[in-house]
This record gives sequence, structure tokens and C-alpha cells, in this order.
Amino acid sequence: MLFSTSLPRMASQLVPCFHITVVLLCFTVGRSDISCRNEAGEAVDWFIIYKLPKFRIGEVGSGVEYMYLDSAAGSWKRSKFMVNTTQGAMANTLNQLYKGKVYMVRSAGCQIHRCAFLLAQVCAFMHSAGVLLFDHSQGFWLSHTVPHFPSFPEQGYQYPSSGKHNGQTALCVTYQYSQFLSIAQQLVYVYPRFYNCSVPTAFSADLPQLLQLCEGSRSPLTANKGVKALFSVSGDKFVSFAKSEHFVDDIYTGWVAQVLGADLLVQTWQTQGRELPSNCSLPRHTMNIKRTVLPPSVQFESHYDHSKWCVSQAYEDQVVCLGDLNRVKTQMLRGGGLICSYNPVIYKAFRKAVDWYISC
Repeated sequence: MLFSTSLPRMASQLVPCFHITVVLLCFTVGRSDISCRNEAGEAVDWFIIYKLPKFRIGEVGSGVEYMYLDSAAGSWKRSKFMVNTTQGAMANTLNQLYKGKVYMVRSAGCQIHRCAFLLAQVCAFMHSAGVLLFDHSQGFWLSHTVPHFPSFPEQGYQYPSSGKHNGQTALCVTYQYSQFLSIAQQLVYVYPRFYNCSVPTAFSADLPQLLQLCEGSRSPLTANKGVKALFSVSGDKFVSFAKSEHFVDDIYTGWVAQVLGADLLVQTWQTQGRELPSNCSLPRHTMNIKRTVLPPSVQFESHYDHSKWCVSQAYEDQVVCLGDLNRVKTQMLRGGGLICSYNPVIYKAFRKAVDWYISC
């Protein structure tokens, strides 16, 4: 299942409004399992990319350099690749789709063994982007913050110019097929609006939620938000938080911090005068990160960083989440979510990245 962002030209709108594009693809690839792929193209349980912003404190970069993290790396490593080339972890992972031997759009006669969907951001309903690609054995969920990404399969791997200016993050986790039921249930809260989509019979029985979403509907919600534990192929635990548009609150302060039982330092894209202030009104607090630092000493401010993540202030809580919602009032009205981890490697990497935050 593949997610992408697409920004329509709506001059009459005063705020960004996004729509969903979904393409069901039928294709065959090599015999290797579908999984997240590292910088060398090898299968990994998970990886995280932090694309550096073009404008940093004291320097101007290319806008396509990035840091890489996985369990083997152990800490942030500066990639020797650029994110806009067909090398590196992101391209290696998505090329399992782009370099499939055969793919067809909405094929009636294709024997479908592997599934992919392309989707984008939705005005007032969804502000998330990513890729789900899986077969009946396993697959990956790549969630990211890059606008207008990824490209359609017939175009091959392309990194958009819209993703160069600001910092961006991407989290890829490899899951067994059984985990995609939980992922589909979480997407119901987000309510992505699909078009040009169909779910093959081989998957519709297991994943009826995807069939409904592709038809532009969903079953009535029994709650306005949901939490699901997800386990990677290697058994690493991740926790998905997903909220619908009916949960009108800051996801970080009003929900996630309280459930995790941790004070959170939050990095989201902050434009002057629009961000929510640090909030200590509830038992667990959220405080805005204003400056990030990555090895060896790359510093940049939040208004140049489009990523959305949070990390526990206290080291003993050791939790970190990556998501798709900013701490701004307008996004309280949107569906979206976070994927959280207690992995010490991920926590240490992000906690050290906090250079300056605003206390209450």
C-alpha cells in the first residue's frame, strides 16, 4: 500500500487543502521479501531518515542531504547519498515497487499477489502521507512528511523539489501481513479519500476496511480515536495513535502525552504566530522544540523543519513518536496520527537532537 501527497491548485482557498490519490497496482517482483531496505539495499526491520533543511544556522546546504538511522547504525549517520537520487534507503525501499517486473492499473484480469496504494493529504480530514506495500507474507509501512511524494510508479523514483527547502522525516517499519489489519483499522480514523482504486479479492476478505475506504466510505466510528500496538518482523514494538477529524484537540497535549504518561518535547513545523504555545495545563506537558541539532553540529530552527516528532523529556520514560500533525490550531480539526517507539536507539538519537525548547 503506497501513500503520496498531492497539493491541488485552489487559489480560492486561504489555507492548504489536500486531496487523496490512490492507485491499485498489480505487479510481480523478485522472490525476496518485501521489506524496508537500508542504504546498501539489504532488508532491515526499520529505518529512519532525517532530511536536512536547506537553510541551517551558519550554513546553506543542498536541501537533499540526509541523516540515516537503523538498529545496525546505532546512531545518526550522514548518508553518502542524496535523497533525490535512486540510491539510498528511501529509493531502495520504494524501488521494490518502481522496479517491479510488471504492474497494471485497475487490471481486471491480473492475478494480484502484491498490493500497493497511492494516497495523499486531505483537506479537513487527513494530513498524513506514506507508503504501504505488502503481500500475504509481509510488507512495509513508510510514513513521511514530504509533500508531493512519492511519485506515480510509471514515473519511477523521484524526490520532489517541494521537499527540499525544509527538514523532513521518514520512518519505515517492516511488518508481517497480519499487522496490516491493525494498520487498516487505524486508517479508518484518518479517513483517507481514495479514487482510482480497487481492492483485489485476495485481500478484501482480510482487509474490508481498505475496500470501504477505496469506495469512499467507512463504517460509523464507535470512537473518535484509537491506539494499536504493532510489532515489526523482528518483534520490536511500535504503537500507532490515530485520530479522526471528530477529535478536535491537539493530539500531542490532549491525548498522546497523557496516554504515554510522559512530558513531551515536540518538534513540528512552526510558522510565526500560528503555532500552539507550550502547554502545561494537564498532568503531562508538551513543550515546543525551537532548535534541532544533528551530528556533528548541524543546527536548524523549527520554522525550517517540516518534520513532526516528539520525544519524552525525561530519559527514564524513553519514548519517541513520529507523526503527521503540526501543533497549530487548524490541524486540531484534522485526522492524523503518530507512531511511537520505546526503542533505546531511536530514543537516544532523537533526545540528543533537541537543542533548545520552550518550557511552560
